[in-house]
Amino acid sequence: MSDREESAGGEKPDLFGALPDPQVQVPRPAESPAVPGSRRAAREAAEAQQAAGAPRTTPIPQPTTSPQPAGPAPAVVPASPAGSATPTDPAPAVGAAAAALTEPAPEPAPAHPHHDVHSTLEALFHHSPDASAPAKPRRKRRRGCFTALVIVFVLLGGAAGGGLWVWNTYGAKISETMGWGPSKDYEAGQATGQALVTINKGDGGQQVSTALYKAGVTKTQDVFYNMLVKNGTVNTFYPGVYHLQNKMTAAAALKALNDPKNKMQNSALIPEGYTVDATIQRISQSVDVPLADLQAAVKNPADYGVNAPSLEGWLFPALYEFGPGATAKDIVGTLVKRTRDSLAAANVPAADQQRVLTIASIVQREARQEADFYKVSRVIANRLAQGMKLQMDSTAQYGYHELNAGTASTSEAAQHNDNPWNTYVIDGLPKTPIANPGDKAIDAAMHPVAGSWLYFVTVNMDTGETIFSTTYADQQKAVSQMQDWCKAHPDSGC
Repeated sequence: MSDREESAGGEKPDLFGALPDPQVQVPRPAESPAVPGSRRAAREAAEAQQAAGAPRTTPIPQPTTSPQPAGPAPAVVPASPAGSATPTDPAPAVGAAAAALTEPAPEPAPAHPHHDVHSTLEALFHHSPDASAPAKPRRKRRRGCFTALVIVFVLLGGAAGGGLWVWNTYGAKISETMGWGPSKDYEAGQATGQALVTINKGDGGQQVSTALYKAGVTKTQDVFYNMLVKNGTVNTFYPGVYHLQNKMTAAAALKALNDPKNKMQNSALIPEGYTVDATIQRISQSVDVPLADLQAAVKNPADYGVNAPSLEGWLFPALYEFGPGATAKDIVGTLVKRTRDSLAAANVPAADQQRVLTIASIVQREARQEADFYKVSRVIANRLAQGMKLQMDSTAQYGYHELNAGTASTSEAAQHNDNPWNTYVIDGLPKTPIANPGDKAIDAAMHPVAGSWLYFVTVNMDTGETIFSTTYADQQKAVSQMQDWCKAHPDSGC
């Protein structure tokens, strides 16, 4: 018998024994009846017995919530079928409760608030599966863990993908801002070879910085200008041609430009493919001769023994250094003489000089690589031999004054403009050369390589890759390839 049972008999009054047993319960709706055979049903039966003054015994679940009178231990009563009691039994029992009487029930532990709370906490952290509930297969739990891992990896992958996109889009600017990545300047001591840099009249730091980069002097286009801005350097750049080296630091390049020993006196560097107008403008920017004098000097080709409508094609592109006091006619005469030397080196007969220079000027403007000069010359020769129009974009651009527009494509207006240079309209060669060709183009015009090509098109403006075709169908395929490339590279001179 427990302490509380003694207290109920009056022998040892216990202050706490009279208190109701504290219970930790899951809240239920007030109107829900106790489930037969549950702990709640047993508790309610015990409370009813205690209220009636009967000694507290091990509760036995009953089919009804009505309290049962206390009495001597009942005899063992076998459970009747279907769990119902026999009507003649003095103390009927129901179902599992009756079956439980076949063995003595264990005495319950004394009810104590700390014990109940501890049990509840243990239940929170150490869950024991309900024996009456079907066991959940572990596969579902594993599947849930797998799903969680997939979600984590997807999130991590998304973050990584987002970071990769940011880096691909803004990586260059981030590196520039943070000072990461390779240096934009060459290391000291790497300078080698020789480079020629032309500074024109009126050029400032930005223009000089670009000229140095294009000549192979500096590593990046803006490193020289950025150095000037960073150091607050104010420098006067004098026009002319300068002898520098490749792979110089920006600081070394500035020092070299300010050294008079590196400047060629009264010099000019004329690129290949320039027209007469572009050539004399270039000369006036680096040589101390007025542009108006040069324009007057090129008006009459006969002054230089040239039998042609103009000096187009006769002003040879090269590096020149003129003597002190050279006049405009002296300068033009020097360029014409250099053209005659190139024609002689290519074994061009005097009677064919104008024709060869005209073909050479087209070759110079059309071919993107020197290796293709002789193929382009062959296409021109084959088309002329078959009576086909040349249909060269460079000729249409020249006749419409858009030769130096910076694009390979010809405008609709230029292509259909009726002028004596537009080979989309006229038959044969244009009226005069369309530019000043160099040695290689003159030799190619005189000695085209063997081949049956009638068409060609440049399919990559950056590399100069050109496809030569014999049939029009193959040419159309190459044109489609070029168009696709231009769509993908809209800023590459198409």
